Amino acid sequence: MAKAAPDSGNSWFGPVEKSGAWESDAGSESFGRLWRAFMAARVTLATVLLALQASIYALGQPVGKAMIALCVAYFIAALAIRVWAHPKPPGSTFDAQWLSTVGLDVLAFSALNFLQSGAINYTALFALPVLLASVLGPILLALGTAASVALLLLADAWWASLQLPGDAAARFLQAGLSGSGFFIIALLANQLALRLSREQKRAERSQSAALIQTQVNELVIDTLVDGVLVIDTGGTVRAANPASLRLLAIEDAARAAPFVLAAKTAWQPLAALAQRTFEKRSPQQSDVSLEHPSRHARRLQVRTRLAASRDGSHESLCVMFLEDLREMEARVRTEKMAAMGRMSAAVAHEIRNPLAAITQANALLEEDLQDAGQRQLTGMVRQNAQRLARIVEEILNISRVQEQGPQVQTSALPLDDMLRRICSDWTQQTASGKRLQLLAGADRVAVLFEGEHLRRLIINLLDNALRYASTVDGAIQVITETTAAGQPRLSVWSDGQPLEKTVQSHLFEPFFSSESRSSGLGLYICRELCERHGALIGYQRVVRNSVEGNEFFVLFRPAVVEPALSPTGFDTMWSDIRKTP
Repeated sequence: MAKAAPDSGNSWFGPVEKSGAWESDAGSESFGRLWRAFMAARVTLATVLLALQASIYALGQPVGKAMIALCVAYFIAALAIRVWAHPKPPGSTFDAQWLSTVGLDVLAFSALNFLQSGAINYTALFALPVLLASVLGPILLALGTAASVALLLLADAWWASLQLPGDAAARFLQAGLSGSGFFIIALLANQLALRLSREQKRAERSQSAALIQTQVNELVIDTLVDGVLVIDTGGTVRAANPASLRLLAIEDAARAAPFVLAAKTAWQPLAALAQRTFEKRSPQQSDVSLEHPSRHARRLQVRTRLAASRDGSHESLCVMFLEDLREMEARVRTEKMAAMGRMSAAVAHEIRNPLAAITQANALLEEDLQDAGQRQLTGMVRQNAQRLARIVEEILNISRVQEQGPQVQTSALPLDDMLRRICSDWTQQTASGKRLQLLAGADRVAVLFEGEHLRRLIINLLDNALRYASTVDGAIQVITETTAAGQPRLSVWSDGQPLEKTVQSHLFEPFFSSESRSSGLGLYICRELCERHGALIGYQRVVRNSVEGNEFFVLFRPAVVEPALSPTGFDTMWSDIRKTP
């Protein structure tokens, strides 16, 4: 069990601190200011003492040389300490710095009391060293200074009583009262200094915590996907996070904030919504459209909240949250697609067995039919059953790819050799040998990919290109090359018509297709396979041989081809890939 900290006792204003009030780093700056103020007061007091002696001399009163010399010496010492001494909190013992300040003051003022020849009383001057020791030093230094002053006053009263015995009782009473007063001043001043020091430390800790909290809040707001605007009653945006600048189409970062929300015509709906929030004093929500003349309109969902003080002493602010409706719709669409994908996989499993029975029964029926019309009907059944089987297989392929997770077993595959064999098989199956042109430019370049997945990726891209390409020779081109960064690149180009902007934005989403007879899963499977193997797939419109067409490209992770991979070994691997269902 941890030992509890010892209780140091309580003072009138809080816990008593044994050390000085300014020993921590938090009070060093305040200690320096108080030190300079006390040193300036000492120099001022020394100047006043010199002026007093000069006034006495000007009035024709006798002034002792010792008194003048003492005032001059005290002025020089006070000025030297103010100029050259460095403030340092006192320790538990008297050091040279405090001896040259508190000790010098006590001795100098005691000498003034001893050398005085008129009715002037210098006892009040002892308040300066007592306050200096009490405010800037520990309690021991404060009480020690007060005790020394009291003893000196009593000694001075005793010496005066030896010179004039008649007033001894009054002198001792005056010295005792003055000493008691200095003790009270020392105690109160020290306790107040400790209290002020604790309050300053607490304020600095609170300020530091508030600063950290402010930084955390700013970091969270800056990283929010939603835009956040803080608007005052005059329609001026006080603060704006990067997401809001993007949604407002502000490209110049220097214009971030502040700016007037009604400065642009496109922002007028936001300004009107903020004004309505101030007028109704309640949250508002609306869907607005920002019509920029140089770009497409941006649809936003806007929510406002009013930040107002309870007593109305501070200005109210409107906090506006902006969210892109397209991103919201995309998230909803993704969630729907995920749910549909899970449902489709379950349905595909249930369809597979009845579909196989239909296909088998149709084949048996076709063997016994001789009529051409009836055989044509069974042929239609066979073709549509095969089409349904392909759709079911594609849906199940998605489930298999997703179940494999992000880490799959990869191997170094020679890209050009694999591509030649895959294209050869594909052209034989689709009877499109003349329409396909292969330009292999990545000889002895290997990629990190699983063999069956690479075959499925290339065939999906070729099937997609065949669907939209023309019938001329070279309408489909497959090119391999190595980029300047050393990445193997595969591109499948076709001379099809350009895709619409809406189609391009959803190319790799599941169940999305521009044709009614397509499942819309081919490109989605390609993207999933690329992500599993650290590759990148994309689309662009490219001109080749003066013909503009659609190009799907894949950037692979490079690998080193093993020299031990013989043609026989490669043929064995290719045979295994082709046998994979």
